Amino acid sequence: MQTEILQPTSENLRRAADLIGRGELVAFPTETVYGLGADGLNVAACRKIFAAKGRPSDKPLSLLVTASMVERVAKVNAAAEKLFAALSPGALTIILPKNKIVPDFVTGGRGSVGVRIPDNDVALKLIELAGVPIAAPSANLSGMEPPTSAAEVFDNLCGRVKVILDGGQCRFGISSTIIDLTESEPKILRRGAIAPEKILEVIA
Repeated sequence: MQTEILQPTSENLRRAADLIGRGELVAFPTETVYGLGADGLNVAACRKIFAAKGRPSDKPLSLLVTASMVERVAKVNAAAEKLFAALSPGALTIILPKNKIVPDFVTGGRGSVGVRIPDNDVALKLIELAGVPIAAPSANLSGMEPPTSAAEVFDNLCGRVKVILDGGQCRFGISSTIIDLTESEPKILRRGAIAPEKILEVIA
């Protein structure tokens, strides 16, 4: 497979969205790190993510969405509503009970799914044009550092992904913070770009 690095022009974004729609992989920038994206509702496409990264198959994938897609994929509770209002778009992944539309394969058999609205124009436009939630773990081989530039993605995944959208250097350079809201007590599962204290303050 030949890998192309493309500037995120309108034409190239449409091309990338078309690839997503056809079950292919596209790497693209977010404000945290670059993601390796596939149609998050297409099991065959998501299998390609695991193959490209060498990722353990029981590790769940989170979904990048636009604001209008959140309730399509997850059951939103009061705490999540507060966080989406205060900190989204942003570097916060919220784990919520999933809706049936999300395949069990994508969530590693769990009844919950991580959802994030990225604060990056390229990512949001790609999701909007594709019209589907995009499963997008970091665009690196498993065990390697998450990439923060298109060149780093190329070094990791050349020959494993068709297109890399070059959106420049990522603003944060570290992954999103993850909070689990599926239980009565919120639980921070990963410290990332947003301080946990700031998140918990919103839902206090």
